[in-house]
Amino acid sequence: MPTLTAVNLDSEKLLVRIKRFRSVRDSILAQVQQVIVGQEDVLDQVLIGLFVGGHCLITGLPGTAKTLMVRTIAQALGLEFKRIQFTPDLMPSDITGTDIIEEDPTTGHRRWTFVQGPIFANILLADEINRTPPKTQAALLEAMQEVACTVRGNRYQLPSPFFVLATQNPIELEGTYPLPEAQLDRFLFNIILGYLSAEDEIKVIDWTTTTRTAQVEPVTSADEILDFQELVRMVPIAESLSAYVVNLVRATRYNSGLAPDIVKKYVNYGASVRAAQFIVLAAKARALARGRYHVAYEDITALAPPVLRHRILLNFHAESDRIDSDEILRNLLAHMPPPKGSG
Repeated sequence: MPTLTAVNLDSEKLLVRIKRFRSVRDSILAQVQQVIVGQEDVLDQVLIGLFVGGHCLITGLPGTAKTLMVRTIAQALGLEFKRIQFTPDLMPSDITGTDIIEEDPTTGHRRWTFVQGPIFANILLADEINRTPPKTQAALLEAMQEVACTVRGNRYQLPSPFFVLATQNPIELEGTYPLPEAQLDRFLFNIILGYLSAEDEIKVIDWTTTTRTAQVEPVTSADEILDFQELVRMVPIAESLSAYVVNLVRATRYNSGLAPDIVKKYVNYGASVRAAQFIVLAAKARALARGRYHVAYEDITALAPPVLRHRILLNFHAESDRIDSDEILRNLLAHMPPPKGSG
């Protein structure tokens, strides 16, 4: 098992950074939980996405506070937040911005001026992303992968950090455009946002039908978030756990030789190597948030489902037998024994 000295974690400066990381994470949760009731797992995954520098797809039913959650997190982070409501008539320029002709009042000369679109933000909420056609979805694809956008042949760098939180409604299929697999693969997590417990719903009623107001204060900055993203990448992982992640991802491919019977029966295409990269990065962030200086087996098994559920493409047998990706992943994790010495 790697020790702290493997990445010089014994240095005083680095220990201060780690302590600050945990303090900021706890403060963000405290601020957000003034507004958002429950959903601890969802908040944990969104913050992991932030600290990794990955984007999150949130799949939830109407009225589950998806937009409110994202807006509140942005306020607590002290980052610039913008929201795009995706609709069938949304054009790529509505996202990226466009060039307009402006006339200089003193000289009368005309020139092209670029007007930034809402994509120029630190946190972008892409609301109901599956309601817009593929051409417009593609405008977001470059930004998610390259942290830049191209307009009329000119390339513009986006602010750092850049974090996309996209929402989609799983029950309304009419008038929607399923996300292309290439774009789905850019999302670190597909987070499932479910209904609250009865006790939490009562708390929501108490909070939202009175004069109670919550004041969310920023607790960090863009530069500090970028520092945390670098810190997460310094967390060591044992070679045996890295190999386990690779084998887990390879086992999602029916022709890999590692796939269990349920994968061979129901999966058309498995996950790419990007899934393994994201599982390791997310596990590092989770370990650091829980006071550990190395990745444990539990970090991998906890985060594999949200990383993989949107990366495996099921066949018609799965639809016929009402088998979803989460059930396949549960069976897959049970099929893969933990590596020796994991902890």
